[in-house]
Amino acid sequence: MKNSVLAVVLGLLLTGIASQPSRAEALPDYVIEQFGTPPATPTGALPDDLQAAMNKVVQFSTAQSGWNSEDMRVFDAIAAARDPRVVWALSDIMRFTWRPAFEAALKRTATDILGIEVTSFRHRSEIIDHMMAWDIPAYPGYLDHKRAVFTNYVPGWERILVAGEIDWHLVSWGGVNIDARPYDTTDEICDCIPAADNPALSTATEATWLKDEDIVFGIEVNGVTRAYPRRIMEIREMVNDTLGGRDLAIPYCTLCGAAQAYFTDDLPDGVERPILRTSGLLIRSNKVMYDIETYSVFDTFLGKAVTGPLAEKGVQLDQASVVTTSWGAWKAAHPDTTVLIEALALGRDYDLRNTRDAKGPIFPVGDVDPRLPVHEDVIGVTTASGKPIAFPRNKAFAALSKGEDIAVENVRLVLDAGGIRAVDADGADLGSHQAFWFAWSQFHPQTALWPEL
Repeated sequence: MKNSVLAVVLGLLLTGIASQPSRAEALPDYVIEQFGTPPATPTGALPDDLQAAMNKVVQFSTAQSGWNSEDMRVFDAIAAARDPRVVWALSDIMRFTWRPAFEAALKRTATDILGIEVTSFRHRSEIIDHMMAWDIPAYPGYLDHKRAVFTNYVPGWERILVAGEIDWHLVSWGGVNIDARPYDTTDEICDCIPAADNPALSTATEATWLKDEDIVFGIEVNGVTRAYPRRIMEIREMVNDTLGGRDLAIPYCTLCGAAQAYFTDDLPDGVERPILRTSGLLIRSNKVMYDIETYSVFDTFLGKAVTGPLAEKGVQLDQASVVTTSWGAWKAAHPDTTVLIEALALGRDYDLRNTRDAKGPIFPVGDVDPRLPVHEDVIGVTTASGKPIAFPRNKAFAALSKGEDIAVENVRLVLDAGGIRAVDADGADLGSHQAFWFAWSQFHPQTALWPEL
C-alpha cells in the first residue's frame, strides 16, 4: 500500500493537469457576486494518476479498517491536481464518512481545490452549493465511484444508480432508506419514508379530526374531489391512488413545498402503471422518486422518466392540478369530497414547513434566481407553447379576489376553494401546483415571472 500511494502522489505532482479557461463568463453576475469566480475546470477523462488516486480514496471510504499517514498523502496529490470535478466524489464520501480525520482530509482537499473557505458546521453543503452555482461538471467514470460509495452504506440503490438523463453529481442522500415495499403493502412498517397505496378514506363529515385551518392538497379528476391533508403527506410523501377513474401518483416534497399529482395511466403501449416510491435521494433539495416495478428513476418535479426501461420508452407523466388550501375552504366548496383518514399520519404531526424548513433549504441547491425570496410560494404552470410561468401566490390571490383577470397565452388563473388553479379558456385543467420559488426556478431555469412577463 505504501509504495503504491507514493507512486500516485509522485505522478500527480510531476504531471499536473492542463486547465481550461474559467467558467465565469457563462454565469450570471449574481452568482459571481455571491459565490466568487469559479476555478478553471479541465475537460475529458482524468489523467491516469489522478484516476488512480480517486480510486484509492473511494477504496478507503468503504473500508472498515484504518489508514495511515502515508495514505493521507493521496489527498495532497489530489489537491495539487487542481481539478474541481473530483470534488463531487469527495463530497459524496463526506456525506457518509464516520472518521473525523478522514472527513477533515476530504474537507481540506475540496476547499483547497475550489479556493474557498468554509467555517460553518454545514461545510459540506457550502462546498456543494459552490459546485452547483458554478455548474462544475462531473468527470467521466464518476458514477462508478458514486455507486461504490452509496451502495456500500445504503442497500437497495444498486438498480437505482444507473446512467440516464440525470445529473448524478447533483444527487445526494436525504438521510433515509429507500422504500422498496411491493405495491399495496404499505401498511407494513419500513425503515423509510412510507408511501401509501390505495389509502383509506372518509367523508368530509366523518373527518372530525381535521381543523378548518389545517392545510390540505385538493385534487379534482372528472368531477370527483379528494383532500390529502398536509399532516399526512409530510409523513408519507407519496401516495398511489385512483380518483375519478384515473390512476394517480401524488408526491409531496416537503423541502420544496410542492405537492404534485401525476396520472399513471394512459401511457405508451407496453408500459404498465408505474408505482412510485421515495428513493431516499435528493436532487436540488427535491426528492428523487422511482418506479418499484422497473426501477426507473423519475424527475419528481417534471414527471419525466430519466433512467431505466421507462426512460427508454420516453415516459412523460401528465399532471392534474393540486390546489393548496385550508380544509374548511375545500370542504365548503366541495362538500362531497373524500379525505384520507387520520390513521395514515401514523400518530405524527410535524408541520415541517413552519419548523424545519422555515429558514430556507436545508440541503444544497446552489444559486437561486434572485427575483423572489427562496421560500416565496408560487403557482407554477407551463403554457401551450412550452413556456413555464410562475405566479407569486399572494399577489395572484389578491388580484383574483378583486376580480382582476390573470391570463397568459392559454393559461388563466382561477380561484378554487381558497386556492388557485390554472385552466384554459374552456375551463379545462392545466396541471398547476404550488411550490417554493427556489424549487420552481431551479427546475424551470427559463421561467417567466408574472406580472413582469
